[in-house]
Amino acid sequence: MPNNDAEMLRELNHFTRREHKMEEVYLFDLILCDNEIDRDGDCFSDHALETMQKLFVGVTGIFDHNPKSGNQTARIFRTQVVTDASRQTRTGKPYRYLKANAYMVRTDANADLIREIDAGIKKEVSISCAASEQICSVCGANKLKKPCGHIKGRSYQGAVCYCTLDGISDAYEWSFVAVPAQKHAGVTKTMGGSTELLPETQMLEQALDAANDSLDKLTDALRRDVIRLCYRGGETACAKALADSTIHMDADALLELRQSLLVGAQAHAEKSAAAVTSQLCPQKGTGTAAEADMGEFRMHRRKDGDAR
Repeated sequence: MPNNDAEMLRELNHFTRREHKMEEVYLFDLILCDNEIDRDGDCFSDHALETMQKLFVGVTGIFDHNPKSGNQTARIFRTQVVTDASRQTRTGKPYRYLKANAYMVRTDANADLIREIDAGIKKEVSISCAASEQICSVCGANKLKKPCGHIKGRSYQGAVCYCTLDGISDAYEWSFVAVPAQKHAGVTKTMGGSTELLPETQMLEQALDAANDSLDKLTDALRRDVIRLCYRGGETACAKALADSTIHMDADALLELRQSLLVGAQAHAEKSAAAVTSQLCPQKGTGTAAEADMGEFRMHRRKDGDAR
């Protein structure tokens, strides 16, 4: 990404009605988002970052995601995905972030804002975009279409659950905010709209959280029961492989596997019971050699006149 003034002005002036000079505008850099797991338990995929690199060019900046024209403060005129090979994310990937160059026209009205940006007071920003995929790291389910019950931030078999955001179709705006979610990059993100929730929405979210918590506990209990059934026939390699696979199963898959294991266990029990019955009560014509010899001895006694 070239940094000379002439090139920057040329790109900037694509969004203005007349060409501006460098002394008329205020330029600043910002990090929009990255691929690190944020405070919400989400991270953007590399593909999402590359998609947003194109979508955020020309997008306006506002305050606190309040979509009023009077809140418009700046505009992005170019973007770049940067890879920092010296850093790794919590998932073990090279750290990558979406960098943007934005501009404002210098006026008396925004002089204080410019000073606050220079002083580091106005620093954290949040993006608003449309994402169609929220992929669970544990089972691979898209939580936006089929919630799986895994809770972000919880550990499953030693691995912390998080979601990867992808399928970015639109970039709405970016905002100056007070508290960033992506603490390493100093930015945050939302799915669009106001961040203030109505009381009814808060109640629904609380009820949903409680239901998900109960489902998570029931699923864990079900998983333990299925693992017990897997090892019912002994700790074989097949039993271990089947038990290990349950970590990637949701409640529906666990119920289906549990039913199959119970049917198999019932069939094995019936077969074992039939074998025991056959040994205790042998059928006609299936006597032992000793019993046959005894019958022949009795027949000889009857022939000799000794039978009574």
